[in-house]
Amino acid sequence: MNRSTVVGIDVGGTFTDVFSLDETTGRHVVAKVTSTRTREATGFLDGVRAAVGDDLGKVAAIIHGTTVGTNALLERKGAITGIIATEGFADVLEMRRRDRPRTWGLWGDFTPVVPRDLRVEVAERVLADGTVATTVEPADVVAAARTLLDRGAVAVAVTFLHCYANGSNEAAAAAALRAMWPNEHVSISSEILPEIREFERTSTTTLNAYLQPVVGDYLAALERALAGAGFDGQFLVVQSNGGVMTVEAARRLPIRTALSGPAAGVIASATIAVAAGHPNVLTGDMGGTSFDVAVIAGGRSVLTAQATIDFGLVVRSPMIEISTIGAGGGSIAWVDRGGLLQIGPESAGGVPGPVCYGQGNSRPTVTDANVVLGRINADRPIGGRAALDVDAARAAIATHIGTPLGLSAQDAAEAIVRVAESRMSGALRLVSIERGHDPATFWMMPFGGAGALHCCAFVRDLHLAGALVPPLPGVISALGCVMADMRYDAVRTFAQPLGGLDLIRLRSTFANDAATALASVAASGITSQRVDTQFEIDMSYVGQTHTVTVALPCDDPNVIDTEMIGAAFEATYLATYGRLLDAVPVRLLTLRTAVIGRRPPFDLTVFAPPERNEVSHASRGTRPLYVGGVWHRATVWERLALPVGAVVSGPAVLEQPDATIVVEPGFRAVVDALGNLEVTRIR
Repeated sequence: MNRSTVVGIDVGGTFTDVFSLDETTGRHVVAKVTSTRTREATGFLDGVRAAVGDDLGKVAAIIHGTTVGTNALLERKGAITGIIATEGFADVLEMRRRDRPRTWGLWGDFTPVVPRDLRVEVAERVLADGTVATTVEPADVVAAARTLLDRGAVAVAVTFLHCYANGSNEAAAAAALRAMWPNEHVSISSEILPEIREFERTSTTTLNAYLQPVVGDYLAALERALAGAGFDGQFLVVQSNGGVMTVEAARRLPIRTALSGPAAGVIASATIAVAAGHPNVLTGDMGGTSFDVAVIAGGRSVLTAQATIDFGLVVRSPMIEISTIGAGGGSIAWVDRGGLLQIGPESAGGVPGPVCYGQGNSRPTVTDANVVLGRINADRPIGGRAALDVDAARAAIATHIGTPLGLSAQDAAEAIVRVAESRMSGALRLVSIERGHDPATFWMMPFGGAGALHCCAFVRDLHLAGALVPPLPGVISALGCVMADMRYDAVRTFAQPLGGLDLIRLRSTFANDAATALASVAASGITSQRVDTQFEIDMSYVGQTHTVTVALPCDDPNVIDTEMIGAAFEATYLATYGRLLDAVPVRLLTLRTAVIGRRPPFDLTVFAPPERNEVSHASRGTRPLYVGGVWHRATVWERLALPVGAVVSGPAVLEQPDATIVVEPGFRAVVDALGNLEVTRIR
């Protein structure tokens, strides 16, 4: 292995997945090790060493997809954070958009991540046109900061009114704060999100501060561990938008890592799907705790400007649109007071894990059900674990599910699987049917350690064209880390009418943002085949609240003119809503700049299966498989030994080190030229 080796690593709640690629020879190594949630650096290093050995000095770059930020938000385990706000505006986080956790009913509780006693105000005021009505006094900012420190704050966010129009007051406050604050955890809203909409800007800036100590300490621990092991290459982090950034940028802008791990999986899925000739796919990443779904239409993932991580936790930053539900292999099955079978959201995770792991858990999980049904080989579990305890899993299912529902152990196990599949299919409907996509024109790409166990159910429940199982479904997110491009996004409010637009100012703003982004991409040290610049504008008709994001057909800001902007707006608006509004003036609201350092294209032929093997070479006998209330004799196959064109009819189980694929009766799987499995219904 030489200095051209790049390692992608995705740390999940149960497993740490690693994909190592030598970019010169194309040789790749896959590893899957148990995550060490309380000692993240230990599991991280274990994963890297499992893929490349002990000599980390030979590695050029390590690219990391992380869920540390997401977990901290979901579990409300960020740092104690303070807010310094404009006088009279300390309660923006609590007011939100006057929404409620539950649409119906009179009650709804919400506790912001920053309590009222950690939100302080200072006298300052900038008007919406950028006029400074009241200049901030640095001494007032320092006094407010000392109050927050006395109350235990570790991080601080500054969120002044209308700072997107003029950031001078925030800049003065930032200078005063950074001169006395005891650490680097200072987030300034005009630096994080210089964009109109007070709540979204306040929420994003506050959550950035809330995550800075958590993500910063985590990344620092990884850096120390890697340095101690002899690694001196580039250490990069995947962003929620599918690009990667430096560790320094991730420490400063941890909010951009909020959906880092799942985003990497979507990037790899899009590349594989297009190469396989199926540009329309629904992705489903099923790990130990969650099921993350996304849409890839026309070979491209969907980017959104804003996402809600949990109720009231709004993040406004470019990110791949991903929906998540609590339905993973470790999700616990239980019977509610009404006698209904429920799955999750509580998960056994990796520790103690499912009952079959023998680590102290007594409540059955989805993985336990799959083991009892014969879908998972208890003697060859993924991740290199010891043999699983089928009898313990069966007993737990019988006690907690079978007896309350009057079902046998195997019928209770199948009920667990079907309820979990129903929940996951529901999540897929939300991103497909309910958004105007015809499922019959889409393929399902299941990945994660558990996704391919349920691929037939997704095809059946949503009437999809089929399922496309990639060669290494269990480590797709780690593979996506290696594939991801360098990316830097800039956004700022630019509220002007299209008629009478200040073109000189618009071009200058785009040019300055592009120059800053280009410098950030160049500083990463990662080889780029080319660098693309993209310009977009959020626009609407005057009087409308919602905007459409309009992509401009150029990469040079100096050629942008009003005719180009107007034509692009009309084309985008017509495609979105089906009609234009005659004689209604158009306005610009937000400018968006993205600079993308394109990585060399990944050669998927490295996954091509053997062409000369006989299908019989991959046969591993048969075993019982419980489907539809009946025990079947299923054929068992070594998936990676199947040659191109091999056809496997269900009932069958295909095994590989990182995942298991179940082909139910009435389905068949065909191996394509790139090693993907095309699973379709037998008609």
